[in-house]
Amino acid sequence: MCGYAVAPGAMDLPTLLYTTVGTGLCVASANTFNQWIEVPYDAQMMRTRNRVLVRGALTPLHAFSVGVLSGTAGIVTLATLVNPLTAVLGAANIVLYSFVYTCLKRVSIVNTWVGAVVGALPPMMGWTACLNSLDPGAWLLGIVLYAWQFPHFNSLSWPLRKDYSRAGYRMTVVTNPALNARVSLRYSVLLAPLSLLFPYFDVTTWWFALDSMIVNLYLIYRSYQFWQHSSDRTYRPLFFASLVHLPVYLLLLLFHKKPATGFNHLRQT
Repeated sequence: MCGYAVAPGAMDLPTLLYTTVGTGLCVASANTFNQWIEVPYDAQMMRTRNRVLVRGALTPLHAFSVGVLSGTAGIVTLATLVNPLTAVLGAANIVLYSFVYTCLKRVSIVNTWVGAVVGALPPMMGWTACLNSLDPGAWLLGIVLYAWQFPHFNSLSWPLRKDYSRAGYRMTVVTNPALNARVSLRYSVLLAPLSLLFPYFDVTTWWFALDSMIVNLYLIYRSYQFWQHSSDRTYRPLFFASLVHLPVYLLLLLFHKKPATGFNHLRQT
């Protein structure tokens, strides 16, 4: 929804609604397939052993049917009521999350980098729903969401490392805790220069570069603490800093959004 609102196009509430519903259905499909595949491994983890499929409260056939129906409904909704480009991105997310990221989790730490693409695509879908094109602003939104997920997920995974290890998941927090912390810091730092590109491409005014630096620096500070010494005392502040960072960052994007005229001029040139 924020991707749609940030895009410098005319606001159309029905299109925004169809985009939100279609994307939500795609998300539901991906999550369903993920849990359908991972039942044996979810049963070994404390945080997932009470999921409905693990407990037998829902049959695998029922879950698979829900995944197919919600995915089909989401893609069709986006293709017919929004535009084909947004539908393609929605379909790609289902495939990436369900059958690439999910399968890679027990093979390689690369799974986290693939999974971050899944989180990056929804705001890009909002942009394409509004403008039917992948402009620099769309890519910037996607890259920001991609980078943000590493301090968020890597801190979240810290207290779950025993669970991941028990289920055989190849997460950086299990295989290389030092790398897990370094990656969190690297991508937190990356958010600072990325923020300068929004005004450069006429998506926002230059005030955004200044205001966003405040939340960026706070996230970097917490990531630095986590990198210096990963522990139960440092993961939690970083995790909550990431929870605060994203909504504040997106609100600042909306607040400092530049009028569409400058962007349209950029596209024409």
